[in-house]
Amino acid sequence: MNLSELISEVNVKEKYNFEDVNIEGISYNSKTTKKGDIFVCLRGEHVDGHNFAENAVTAGAVAIMCETHLELNVPQIIVASTEQSIAPLANVFYNKPSKDINLIGVTGTNGKTTVTHLIQRIIEANDKPCALIGTLGYKLSSNGEYKEAKHTTPQAPELQHTLTVIKDEAKINYVSMEVSSHSLVQNRVGGCQYNCGVFTNLTQDHLDYHVTMDRYFDAKALLFKRLGTNDIAVINKDDLWADKLISTLAGGVKLYTYGIKTDADIKAKNITFSPKGVSFECITPKGTYPINLSMNGMFSVYNVLAALTVAYSYGFDIEKSIKILEPLKGVAGRFEIVVHHPLVIVDYAHTPDGLENVLKAAREITPKDSKLLCVFGCGGDRDATKRPKMGAIAEKLADKVIVTSDNPRSEDPQQIITDILTGFKSVNDVVVEPDRGKAIEYIKELAKNNDVVVIAGKGHEDYQILKDRTIHFDDREEARKVFGVTVGV
Repeated sequence: MNLSELISEVNVKEKYNFEDVNIEGISYNSKTTKKGDIFVCLRGEHVDGHNFAENAVTAGAVAIMCETHLELNVPQIIVASTEQSIAPLANVFYNKPSKDINLIGVTGTNGKTTVTHLIQRIIEANDKPCALIGTLGYKLSSNGEYKEAKHTTPQAPELQHTLTVIKDEAKINYVSMEVSSHSLVQNRVGGCQYNCGVFTNLTQDHLDYHVTMDRYFDAKALLFKRLGTNDIAVINKDDLWADKLISTLAGGVKLYTYGIKTDADIKAKNITFSPKGVSFECITPKGTYPINLSMNGMFSVYNVLAALTVAYSYGFDIEKSIKILEPLKGVAGRFEIVVHHPLVIVDYAHTPDGLENVLKAAREITPKDSKLLCVFGCGGDRDATKRPKMGAIAEKLADKVIVTSDNPRSEDPQQIITDILTGFKSVNDVVVEPDRGKAIEYIKELAKNNDVVVIAGKGHEDYQILKDRTIHFDDREEARKVFGVTVGV
């Protein structure tokens, strides 16, 4: 593709040393730049791509996109923001793949991963192939293998390439996709033409990045501002931010709501919990349907309602959609039962709302004469204000709390734990064990056969990020090892 065509939808400030060279790829890492690439100088938190442009040219880059003129003898496309400009560049390079796809974007603080998986299952149950893009990577079918992903939402060139593979190679025209607030602000999803946006909820997270909840909301709202006439918005009407989000929708967007407490289009009532799962009645404009899920927790009810509302909005068969969801055990690391005696649950909950939801769900299935124990920590280099809030929630909802380390990154694990402990009314009964492995081992000394244990924070992750290295660590493996349980229980 010629450079002039490639930049046709980019807001260019200046062209320097311009020549209409042929571009064979897009790169933003000089170490992986190939001959014929255009190198985009992204400014990151710790590094500035402008400092590596010369290396990229040496590696074969034939053009540069940058924010300031560089002393390099190649065509330079100067823009106000490379972060905002790489997406339209990638979209044009890959021939705008999303324009021919039913692209369903799911955003919210919690539930994105599960909801995208449920949507994929529903669409496949209605005889249409559906790909998935999200936290765990991307895959072309619910039975397929994940391809690795570095972020919940990949950087624009990887994302557009993935969409091209899905559309052109796999011949799939439905995609269920997680959309993070970071990707919206950083425009990693620029160029994506969503025809359905799904909002799960908005609770405190990522304030180290967004600073305020209003700005966090504004980031999520960007997905819905992309929707146009005849596109679909599916919104959790029970959420405190729902009305404000609905007010941002353009005229002609088809709105569908779901909820439990409010008068939504798709509702749940008569909800009951048991160790085997949760049952409820789903009220839709087409009738009321009994649902018996193998998943558990009130959050699972909301997740299923979100997916079923998408199904309803697309005109899919509701009974067929319910039937495919009922036996599902949920997504790896989301309320995943890894040991049965005591009942040990591993969950990705890493926000105040997420921890509260999983502990409430665990309490619903804790026998009256048994205890609920909680093991958790908080990640380093992330929103520190949520740490004491999570401590207070754990103290309130669990009978015994073990505070440990999560992914401390560059922070001192002990300082993170101290921040958590400030949320407790009393620390006399709290167990502090910074070594996460030893904290899980300690469960065996505390938990009786019929107790319930929640290990929260890491979920599906099989690593722990320390200050100087990343090590292999999987909460599920550790719990099974401590209790002598083989995989597959």
